[in-house]
Amino acid sequence: MSKKKKLLFRFSIGLNILLVAIVAWGIIKINFVKEQVLVTEVQNNLVELEGLIANQMDNNWSEPNLVTTELGDVTNGIWLGMTTGKQLGTLSKSDKEILENLYSKLNQYPNDKLYSFVDLTEEDKQNFEDLRKTLREVGLGLNITISANMDSFMSQAEALNEKIESPLN
Repeated sequence: MSKKKKLLFRFSIGLNILLVAIVAWGIIKINFVKEQVLVTEVQNNLVELEGLIANQMDNNWSEPNLVTTELGDVTNGIWLGMTTGKQLGTLSKSDKEILENLYSKLNQYPNDKLYSFVDLTEEDKQNFEDLRKTLREVGLGLNITISANMDSFMSQAEALNEKIESPLN
């Protein structure tokens, strides 16, 4: 091989290594975005929902719209996570099914509509109290150490799916 061909070959190898590194970095960033959406918008909001239900139980349900509003944040986060995962092509079929089921089950609970708060019945309050208990059982609650790891969250979401009754009592 001539010196010119050797130089061109080395340059080509270096460029290919650089391109592979750029693609790998892009994939890592895409997965990070998907995980952050689900952990921040769903897992953290589920923990906050558990805390708000506990607070309302302690305060005789003085402001139930705090719970219903937070539930809306949770369902919006699940929808955002599913949409983001679908658009990025990073959501597995099993994760998609888990999130869709969780979305459906949480939508059974009364939640606020745009510019109007829902009125909770005693049965609704009891269902939310049962949801709080279930959230704590799967490890989603205040003063419980949670892992900000996608696999851990998906196993919690799957356990939550199994424990939430459908339809509600």
